[in-house]
Amino acid sequence: MRKLRVGMIGIGVGGAEILPAMEAMEGIDLVAGADVVPTTLDRFRERYPAAKTHPSARELCDDKNVEAVWISSPNRFHAEHAVLAAERGKHIVVEKPMATTLEDAARMVEAAERHGVKMLAGHTRAFTTPIRAMRRLIASGRHGGLRALNIWAYSDWMLRPRTPDELDISQGGGVPFRQGPHQIDTVRLLGGGMLRSLRAQVGQWMTERPIPGYYSAFLEFENGVPATIVHNGHGYFSGAELVPWGEDKSIYTVDQRVAFRKSMRAGARDEASEKQAIRIGGAREQEYFREVSTPAWAPEDMGLAIASLDRADVRQSQTGLFIHDDDGKRDVPLPGGAETAIAQRRAELEELYAAVVDGKPLWHDGRWGMATLEACLAMMRSARERREIMLRHQVPVPAEYDADMPAPGA
Repeated sequence: MRKLRVGMIGIGVGGAEILPAMEAMEGIDLVAGADVVPTTLDRFRERYPAAKTHPSARELCDDKNVEAVWISSPNRFHAEHAVLAAERGKHIVVEKPMATTLEDAARMVEAAERHGVKMLAGHTRAFTTPIRAMRRLIASGRHGGLRALNIWAYSDWMLRPRTPDELDISQGGGVPFRQGPHQIDTVRLLGGGMLRSLRAQVGQWMTERPIPGYYSAFLEFENGVPATIVHNGHGYFSGAELVPWGEDKSIYTVDQRVAFRKSMRAGARDEASEKQAIRIGGAREQEYFREVSTPAWAPEDMGLAIASLDRADVRQSQTGLFIHDDDGKRDVPLPGGAETAIAQRRAELEELYAAVVDGKPLWHDGRWGMATLEACLAMMRSARERREIMLRHQVPVPAEYDADMPAPGA
């Protein structure tokens, strides 16, 4: 198999999360890493002695052995690093959010197109197999047309250890920037991509965190289909409890969440050490990103998605999709077994590989990522101005997207 030589810019938590998928994918060769934190770079070097290490994104992009870069640097650097990579002919995967402004996103798109490189807007739950299978079921027309979409998430995002830039909304901090792409990407994929407008409210009420921890939005597609999305990241209630098997599927237990709140209010929490512990080589990296457990999907950062069609409601199940239709309720498992129902990070790498090596279409390209970012920014603008925001940078889902994937239950 032809190997795609990949370098990683920013070996933080986002990097630690994707590394197991890179290691497991035969077509990916991790050949370089760059980070400004010496401890993180040392740990990367210890784990991957054959890979080169670089103290800056510029040096990694100048590395002639690197064909593609995975950008998981802090959000404020996404545009700078993507443009740098494009200018040196490197293909790109950029973590969510794609950028912090539409102007930066436009610069990224222009640079990728001008230099003829592939740029993929990565890391959203729209890549996961259940959501893609749900889209195929909608597209099949078997249960009539799509009439409404609803997604709700209740997470502990605000209680997770944070760096100063993650607590600054101007640098892409907060739930609308960091979690909004999961739900908006999913809604756009299921609904065909072409959002017309958005009306939202954003909540910032946790005094220990100077960033929004909540949003609620009503989105309308060009064809009139409505969608609602909600994310509450304050960690009192866990969305995993919305399904009978999800009680113990949260990142933190109830007792841990209570302890975190108390230490934060007392100003006694050492978040820097906690953050380093879940980066590469940290004491808790294995627990967070590498432990293998019995696969069973439960609502997590994206939440619970329900698609309403003329003659059915469809939602995620432990192993695939629940289809509630005129014949009753069916649990349709996905091809590949139960493991495909839980959140996977392999799909972004597969799409990049197929586009670069096999010349196949890149679905989640820069313009797709810019459309999702536009909706994230519109949520915050709508909340400030208390009005509906019209969207102008939306792009459709190509008819050929996942055309070789059969509709569930076919």
